[in-house]
Amino acid sequence: MSTTATMNTTQGQQMSLTEIDAPTAQRMLQAGECVLIDVREPDEHAAERIEGAKLVPLSSLKVEELARAATSSKTIVMHCKGGKRSAEACRLAQPLTQRGIRLYSMAGGLEAWKRHGQPTTRSDVKTGISVMRQVQMTIGVLALVGSALAWFVHPAFVALPAFLGAGLIFAGASGTCALATVMSKMPWNKFRSGGSCSM
Repeated sequence: MSTTATMNTTQGQQMSLTEIDAPTAQRMLQAGECVLIDVREPDEHAAERIEGAKLVPLSSLKVEELARAATSSKTIVMHCKGGKRSAEACRLAQPLTQRGIRLYSMAGGLEAWKRHGQPTTRSDVKTGISVMRQVQMTIGVLALVGSALAWFVHPAFVALPAFLGAGLIFAGASGTCALATVMSKMPWNKFRSGGSCSM
């Protein structure tokens, strides 16, 4: 089953977002009719994932990477945990529709997939604090430190929280987060498990 909604782009134009439910996504995946893209962060994917899903994090999403993934079926179904990030990924990937590639967001994401009794692959990977939570804590600490320095040391330090605010605006508008990309490459975010873990 699919539904179509309207989204506003950053340019004020409108685009249609087509959502499909989890059973439809599973049927399409099993029939080889689509490529399933997981737009969550690597630590989330490592801990639990849908078998056959390819990881393309929203924080570092590249349209050309999605285009290469869709060469076989010309249909991409994106999913995240609850459906918001996959909808944003579809918005960012809209240029692909001009190449004849169909884009769908899986409504309800991984949570809906599991509610319908569909299987996931879990790992004993120890992921600790997720990358996005690390990003939030880092920005919070730096904003607090910058504000304190501006108050107690010199007003020029207000540039630090201002810079962080500008970065958040850019991340929200573009759907990419440079800090999340950097964080994901840090040594403590390299995953280890008792067995092999397919990424």
